[in-house]
Amino acid sequence: MIKLRSAFLDWARHQRELRRWSRTARDAPKMRHSLLRAERFRARKLMYSLNEVVSIADNRLALPMIGSNAFPKPHGTDWSWRPSLWREPLATPGLSSVESKSKLGDEVTLFHDCAHSELTLRQLRNSREADLAPYGLRMDVFSFDGSFLSLVLDLPFEAVDRLTRRHLIRMDTIVEMEKPLEIFARLNIKHGPNTEQLVRELPLHEEDVMVEFDLAYSELNEKRIERAWIDLIFENPQMSQVILRDLTFGRRPRAEF
Repeated sequence: MIKLRSAFLDWARHQRELRRWSRTARDAPKMRHSLLRAERFRARKLMYSLNEVVSIADNRLALPMIGSNAFPKPHGTDWSWRPSLWREPLATPGLSSVESKSKLGDEVTLFHDCAHSELTLRQLRNSREADLAPYGLRMDVFSFDGSFLSLVLDLPFEAVDRLTRRHLIRMDTIVEMEKPLEIFARLNIKHGPNTEQLVRELPLHEEDVMVEFDLAYSELNEKRIERAWIDLIFENPQMSQVILRDLTFGRRPRAEF
């Protein structure tokens, strides 16, 4: 009953404020200048707060919802992950003239050997009907005088916890490009003093861009696994824009017959 009464009072106050500002707008053409200045000051303060509420609400309520970790997973998946850059808003959403080893968020690092960087990285809010990830990553490359460019993504501990050579590690992404590029994904797994590396080219001509790393073809020492990371390697990236609308990972044991 108390909550109902409080809701009614809030509604009544809201209606009273609406009537008040409607009356002010109607009277503004014939209002004294001194009073009009005061009303303009109040209206501007109110407008700032209202615009903030609308902006935040539009961002939070837009689909897909912020924090979403929903994406299709193959049967038998025992670990899955969407990195936080594609799930949550970053405190620093973008970088310009990005130097090598610069981080965007806690998980993504850019590496290159340019003498003069003309690269930018920016987190984007996804809003297309087809998007499952709340955010995407846009990389703009202008003049490029280096020999390599890669985005490095550190995988969480759960990715290597109880990892064996029976596992397949899958990476799915949605890529938009201004011009055709070759993009390679390299899985790196550190085990003891060694690092196992498996490389796959992203099938950008296919509708579903997915690669799998079959650890059966590795020389992985399962007892000494420490950590893992992914390199996304971009070939001839000059004067290009690449948007990664989504990036997800999954792990499952290989089917045995």
